[in-house]
Amino acid sequence: MSRIILFNKPFQVLSQFTDQEGRATLKQYLDDYRGFYPAGRLDYDSEGLMLLTDNGDLQHQISHPRHKQPKTYWAQVEGIPDASSVQQLRQGVTLNDGPTRPAKVQLIEKPEALWPRRPPIRERQSIPTAWLQLTITEGRNRQVRRMTAAVGHPTLRLIRQSIGAWTLKGLQPGEFRVETVHLPQSARKQSSRSAAARKPRANRPPR
Repeated sequence: MSRIILFNKPFQVLSQFTDQEGRATLKQYLDDYRGFYPAGRLDYDSEGLMLLTDNGDLQHQISHPRHKQPKTYWAQVEGIPDASSVQQLRQGVTLNDGPTRPAKVQLIEKPEALWPRRPPIRERQSIPTAWLQLTITEGRNRQVRRMTAAVGHPTLRLIRQSIGAWTLKGLQPGEFRVETVHLPQSARKQSSRSAAARKPRANRPPR
């Protein structure tokens, strides 16, 4: 059995425990859990679900791109995306690092019981905003923001709602809960093989 922390990361908090520039970090919220490490990160200016674990195999199982954990986001975007824009996102858009995989995308109402962001986003009265729900299986740098910008609808606010079966349900910003997880034997063996493959071999002297 392994432990996992589900943490609702607030806006403008770094996904790490230290920072030389004095910005807010995980230490502020999880100082009693310094033996836990993030299984994937979340941008400083994004909010929502982060997973941390004290088990390296579980961390690998969650965060490695090979395992394709679906991640669902709520994105408040500038303007109202039309059917063509939504279809582009579903099919995949071309970014500067290549085309994205197809995504699950739909227009939604503002999520219920969503907390106010502090500071709030800058809204322009002449330009309406809309909410999109996007589920992706990649983890490129600032991917959702780049995807919505590519179809003409920059993201103003971004919240990660779920990773795999884990969700934000019941967590307000800065809150967390600890769960126990059973990592299947097959996953432990696969992760161990991957770690062994990455480990550099010692140089042997010539005979």
